[in-house]
Formats: sequence, structure tokens, C-alpha cells
Amino acid sequence: MMDEVFKALADASRRRLLDRLNTRNGQTLRELCEGLEMARQSVSKHLAVLEGANLVTTVRRGREKLHYLNAAPIEAVADRWMTRYDRQRAAALADLRSALEGERMDDTEFVYTTYIKTSPERLWRALTEPAFTRRYWGTTFETDWQPGSPMVWVDQSGHRIEDPEQVVLEAVPHRRLCYTWHTFTTEWADGAGVSAEHLARLRAERRSKITFDLEPAGDDLVRLTVIHGDCEPDGDLLQMISGGWPHLLSDLKTLLETGEPLPSVSEPSPNPVPPTTKGDSR
Repeated sequence: MMDEVFKALADASRRRLLDRLNTRNGQTLRELCEGLEMARQSVSKHLAVLEGANLVTTVRRGREKLHYLNAAPIEAVADRWMTRYDRQRAAALADLRSALEGERMDDTEFVYTTYIKTSPERLWRALTEPAFTRRYWGTTFETDWQPGSPMVWVDQSGHRIEDPEQVVLEAVPHRRLCYTWHTFTTEWADGAGVSAEHLARLRAERRSKITFDLEPAGDDLVRLTVIHGDCEPDGDLLQMISGGWPHLLSDLKTLLETGEPLPSVSEPSPNPVPPTTKGDSR
């Protein structure tokens, strides 16, 4: 897969398409073609190469097919050749650049696709059963996983987060799971090291939702697409989960493929993102 990533990135036209998705994620083929001196068929072929390398992932919305930049292969490259401290410095420089350039994030959702050597049944258990979730997430859920049912989030210290708006939205075993995100409580913020000012901003944002799409991709291989949507544009939560989900899903993948979570999960994250980093209170 890494050879396919570098081959895909070697083409300037494909890098330009990735740049356009980096500027505004979730575009249709028609939108990506606008302003490009390329035929629609050529753009489509380049996108197919990028999707084959897992650098681009797609989501169907009605009749439209939306394209998203997928960070999973880049995370794999970073995991292979960058130490935890190198990643910390790189993240700090990226944050500084964004601040200096006044970069604005207009997206309302984060999309991430990864491939896991497991079965849809086992991955479903890893997303729903306490015996799994506490190992890579540090969180368990109390719910019957029926649409409309409430969810209680419980962290490893026993702190419970209950709210009428924390509910299961959709649950198709082994295929699709969707629920609303947790409520930002004072106890959660204290355990996660979130300041009162930051907590106030998070509370002012609308409630988001998380969707897991599971799709068999061959013998003992599952394509997992995570969509964290309904986020506030340019909001604190979207920025936090964009760093948190790759780490959490890497832990999930490692646990299912090796039987053990990543050795580094007990260490401080290079870019702490409380809502999705294992070990944080919720």
C-alpha cells in the first residue's frame, strides 16, 4: 500500500487535487473539475488512483458522491519514519502556520478511512462492547444499541456522562453505527485538562454525531470509514477530533490485528485531543 501512496503522490495533477480537497473537503467530481485545465475523464481517473491508494475516500449523499482527503496513509508514513517527538514538533509548526496564515476551516465534518485485518463481526464488537472499548478508548458505553435509545459514556475513573440528547441514531449490526457525541461536562474538562474558556467554547457549539461504516474488503479485511459530522464550521471540536481520531483508530486497528493496543497510548499525546484520545475523561 505504501508503494501505491508514493506512486499516487508523484503526479502533480493528483497533488493538485489533494490540495483542493485540503482547502475544502467533501467535493463532488463536478466541483473538483471547476477551474482545472483537465477533462472530466482525466480528473476521474486521477481520483480513482488516489482512492486506490486510500489518499481519498468517498461518501455517498443521495445521488452525489463526495470526495474527502484521507489522512490514514500519511499517518502510516509518519508512524514508520517519525518519532513521537518529531511528530510533536511537526504538529506545532503546522498549528503555528495555520495561525499566522489565518487559515479558516469551513468543513463541518471529519472523514477518515482505514483498512483493518479483521471481520465485520469482530469490528462491530470492538465498537460496541466494553471489553474492547475500554482497552483502546478508555471509555465504555451503557446502551442497548437500539435506534433512539440513550447512551451513557463512562470513563476509566467511573465518571458518567448522561444527557437526553446522547442517543443511538442508527445501528445495523456489522454494517453501520451512528450516535450523537457526548456532552462536555465540567468533570470531563477537569479530567482532560481543558480550560474553562475552552470548555465554554465547546459547549456553545452544536452537538455533533459520529458514524461508522463497515464494509468487507476481501478475506478477513474490513474497510472502516468514520464520519464525524454536524460539527461547527471553524469550531474547536472539529480541530480537536481531526487530530484525535487518527490516533484512536490506530489504537483500534493495532488492538484487532495484534491483540494489544499501541504501546504509546499511555504516554501523553503529541497533540492532546480530549474527546477522542484514550485515557482522557469523558
